[in-house]
Amino acid sequence: MLMNQSSTPRPSFFNLPALCRVSAIAIFAGAFTFGAAAQQSMSQLVASVTDKPLDLATVAGVNYSSSSSSNLASPANTGLDLSAAGLQPPPRRRYGRPRYNDNQHNADGSAKWTFVVGAGMTAPVGNTFHYLNTSYGAQFGGGRNFNKNFAVLAQFDFDRFGFNGRTLYNQSALYNYYCTPTLQAQGACTAVSQLDGNSHVWSFTVNPTYSFSITDSFGAYAVVGGGYYHKVANFTIPVGTNYYGQPVSANIDHYTSNAPRVNGGIGLTYKAGRFSSERLFVEARYVLVDNSQRFGLTVSNINSTAGQAYYNSNGTNYYPANSNRTTYTTYKAGVRF
Repeated sequence: MLMNQSSTPRPSFFNLPALCRVSAIAIFAGAFTFGAAAQQSMSQLVASVTDKPLDLATVAGVNYSSSSSSNLASPANTGLDLSAAGLQPPPRRRYGRPRYNDNQHNADGSAKWTFVVGAGMTAPVGNTFHYLNTSYGAQFGGGRNFNKNFAVLAQFDFDRFGFNGRTLYNQSALYNYYCTPTLQAQGACTAVSQLDGNSHVWSFTVNPTYSFSITDSFGAYAVVGGGYYHKVANFTIPVGTNYYGQPVSANIDHYTSNAPRVNGGIGLTYKAGRFSSERLFVEARYVLVDNSQRFGLTVSNINSTAGQAYYNSNGTNYYPANSNRTTYTTYKAGVRF
């Protein structure tokens, strides 16, 4: 026997309330729109990967230059005048040695003008060694640097010497040769005693100099030069003391000789800072003064016929060695700036 089953009616889309129907429609429409947008984005991404790269040379108004490619656009191709607009890039910077363009420096950065002040000792050599003793000297000068290596200096030097004992003994014998004890007793002459003296050479020379660097601080140079020399010899005797009790001497004989001279030497320099223009220096030079030999009285010829003839003719040169060829060395230190 069949039973009558009472069942609830099955819901359908059309039996839903109106608000539910609208919400369902909106959800399905949104899902469809999102899927279409995602498919379009994926298509564009694939196309961007497979497309050819952009040729910037074909873009108007853009100019690139390269030494490795001649296909890029130039101002002439693009129609742009960069120089007229003031847009031309600056010239490529040079990273070499700095160059100067002023009145105080050469192109390599060295100062155009140089000066030197120094002092030290002098030492006679050769035949001059038989007459003179070691003493002192000084130098002052200035000139033109043509670059960091080559310069020409005008220089003044004063080099002093003393007489050795043999020279003073021989000179005393010459001065007293005709002043016999009889003449001394008669007051006709006075014997020379306690003879002393000095000799010096002062000079003006032109000295080309070549310098080079050893390290940032140390350098060296070679110098040669020549010029005019004036040689002087003075013989003195003591005559008393001054107000302060110091001995006072008087010249009893004086000789001069002028001659050309040449010199040459080497030196070392040191500067405290890398960019310092002042340099300390030490140098050694050899000097040759080409004096012209003159005749005069010496202890060797005073008794000879020639010596007597010279004396009788009122000859007064008792120190002919002053006109001998003079050779000596100098050792000086100072500053160049």
